Amino acid sequence: MRICFYAPFKPLGHPNPSGDLIIATGLHDFLREQGHEICIVSNLRSRWIYWKPWLFPKFLKEYSNSAKRVRQFAPDIWLTYHCYYKAPDLLGPSLCQRHNVPYVLFQGIYSTKRRRKLRTAPGFFLNRRALLQADHLFTNRENDLKNLRRIIPEKNLSHIKPGIFPDEFSLSKNSRRTKRQEWDVGDSPVILSAAMFRPDVKTEGLLWMINALGKLADQDIAFSLVIAGDGRERETLEKCAAERLPGRVRFLGKITRERMDEFYSGGDIFAFPGIRESLGMVFLEAQSCGLPVIAFDNGGIPEVVETGKTALLTQSYDEEAFCAAVKQLLQDKEQRDRMGQAAAKHVRRHHDLKKNYLQFEQILINNAHTPEP
Repeated sequence: MRICFYAPFKPLGHPNPSGDLIIATGLHDFLREQGHEICIVSNLRSRWIYWKPWLFPKFLKEYSNSAKRVRQFAPDIWLTYHCYYKAPDLLGPSLCQRHNVPYVLFQGIYSTKRRRKLRTAPGFFLNRRALLQADHLFTNRENDLKNLRRIIPEKNLSHIKPGIFPDEFSLSKNSRRTKRQEWDVGDSPVILSAAMFRPDVKTEGLLWMINALGKLADQDIAFSLVIAGDGRERETLEKCAAERLPGRVRFLGKITRERMDEFYSGGDIFAFPGIRESLGMVFLEAQSCGLPVIAFDNGGIPEVVETGKTALLTQSYDEEAFCAAVKQLLQDKEQRDRMGQAAAKHVRRHHDLKKNYLQFEQILINNAHTPEP
């Protein structure tokens, strides 16, 4: 197939890593590896663009350039990744209608509460237009599927379980030895965490967890906390760690995704609250490397773990329950190992994108102009 690909929220190659960028890149790379021709039709980022009139000339120019690319490429189908009120697809619906190209969305999101506020209403209606025009909609979240069913016929919807490529995230004994030596943690259990230090729920979650773990440190429970990530709030986090967990926390800075398997291999537990986390790719990556997970029971986290078997989930902001879960795994190596082994199997059984995207690919082919046999 010849596929026009567009990611209005965060274009491929964007410098700030995120789960959305990982999924978009994974979709693109999978389709290319399957032998399909991909045209990145635009790198226009539409985030809040409808409240940024100074960007309208740029949008008009990009619309014209995208139309030219569509004419020259002659696609069999158009695929947009992630369309919602903050970043609606302003190119795909119009260009596909104009050039008679089947229009498909992966991870379209529908939320009626957004139409009630002036700030989000324009994005709601622009996004709704795109959703209603789509020939087919894919979603990797069960809650989003439920909401989309309110306006989209069942035959036009598909749920694809979120996932990773497990071969990229496997436990390495050599990396485990090397990392633990680098971190100088000795034989004490190591809690890992990872996030970008943005001034939002990512940093809020890390600050909450550091303060909570301080209660375990007060009980002289042995552990080290190693955190991967960087950003504007690093100084705030380092100050909090120095006060609540002196001598127990190591900040590693930003680690490329290609090296994250080495990071996970050095730990014993992966803990991150994941406040309102939509999916949390780090939970899949950590499990794939054989780590049990501790997190809040909210957002999309329950969809990527097996509660009680690969993860211990607690109610949001329940400090006592969260600390009890961490303490339980810190002091029970057999349970850690058992859950870690189950976690690695869980990801390979249910969240292997090589398997899950084959279903996605077939539906995409069926919706294209020229279906393959």
